[in-house]
Amino acid sequence: MRHRTLLPLILALCAIALTACGGDDEQEAAATPEPTPVATPTADPTDLKVKPEVLSPGGDPPASLVKEDVVVGKGERAGKGDDVTVQYVGVSYSTGQQFDASWDSGQPFPFTLGEGMVIPGWDEGVAGMRVGGRRRLTIPPDQAYGPAGSPPSIGPNETLIFVIDMVEVA
Repeated sequence: MRHRTLLPLILALCAIALTACGGDDEQEAAATPEPTPVATPTADPTDLKVKPEVLSPGGDPPASLVKEDVVVGKGERAGKGDDVTVQYVGVSYSTGQQFDASWDSGQPFPFTLGEGMVIPGWDEGVAGMRVGGRRRLTIPPDQAYGPAGSPPSIGPNETLIFVIDMVEVA
């Protein structure tokens, strides 16, 4: 019977000893640095009163248009033929460098949706947005500027990233 009462004590001592000897694992963990994120946004991505920071995720760009609603608006929905007004930031996928932003001029950008006034990725990607919404578009070259690019700021066959805020639908 005496060994039954000693067994929990022995097991507890073994657990303490193993924990104390686990220093090798801790040293290995300390020697392996944590992965560094590509970039961390500095502003709240849902604050539509602030110019959004647009980060390139790196890696291979998508082959087709990607639409991601950051904020779903509650106002009128934009459709083909509507006159819309947006704020936007555009960034090159490969470099992460901003090439244009309506926020910088202080003037929102008006255009007629679905009439070819903008690149095809915008006509398709902005459709369905609601006033008060923010959408991130990743646009492949065939729906952007293609092999010609838009020198000097957009290179040939560049995938583009835009964050677009829907200001008005008329």
